[in-house]
Amino acid sequence: MATSLIRRAMNTTSRVSSSTVASASRMVVERPYARETEAQKVEAKAAAMTNMKTFQVYRWNPDNPTKPQLQDYKIDLKECGPMVLDALIKIKNEIDPSLTFRRSCREGICGSCAMNINGCNGLACLTKIESGSSETTITPLPHMFVIKDLVVDMTNFYNQYKSIEPWLKRKNPPPTSGKEILQSKKDRAKLDGMYECILCACCSTSCPSYWWNPESYLGPAALLHANRWISDNRDEYTKERLEAINDEFKLYRCHTILNCARACPKGLNPGRQITHIKQLQFTG
Repeated sequence: MATSLIRRAMNTTSRVSSSTVASASRMVVERPYARETEAQKVEAKAAAMTNMKTFQVYRWNPDNPTKPQLQDYKIDLKECGPMVLDALIKIKNEIDPSLTFRRSCREGICGSCAMNINGCNGLACLTKIESGSSETTITPLPHMFVIKDLVVDMTNFYNQYKSIEPWLKRKNPPPTSGKEILQSKKDRAKLDGMYECILCACCSTSCPSYWWNPESYLGPAALLHANRWISDNRDEYTKERLEAINDEFKLYRCHTILNCARACPKGLNPGRQITHIKQLQFTG
């Protein structure tokens, strides 16, 4: 009887162990499938939460003077600000600290971040990232000497601006010594559309005439500022200013293509101001 009890206990233990192993094996087999399904759901949810975009950025380093190239950077737009400058700052801070570009105010006031974005000149801080396209191409201002990456040499541009003497010039002292020279609202309104220029060079570097004659043609920006002082009734050197720019190349290389008006991030029209100077040359 003792033997039969022992055999019965062993059989019972064997059946319990077999059922336990079978259920455990089922759990081992079934659990990976459950985890894989959950992982697929998480991946799909994560993919829906990201919005990846490729930025092709012009790269050239004078310390390693190989051919310039476009380098791709992928950014999740849901973790980036809405402007192109936000994307460039994110690339520099998180992906490639060697990327070089100018920027300062981020408010469209300083003009530092002027560059060519998808074939159009503009300020990176005012240009929104296009959501409809998968790529955005960023290059330096066209037809300018590149110092590094997106930084161009502005020396010639500033020298041309300096040449038009952009300051008030008078032959007589102010009516009231030590006081400002008053101006009527009507005369002040004549300066609208000119004084707002921030010298970003978007207009000049979009002008084919400036591409062909950058050393001799003053360009839209400099001529706009020249007209700003020509039109200012407080200035007493109008005749001399007109004579200084009455030149075949300085002024008359403008063919009224008006790329300058389309490129200006402040909505100004340098072509109109150049036309006004030409009219004064004929009537003056």
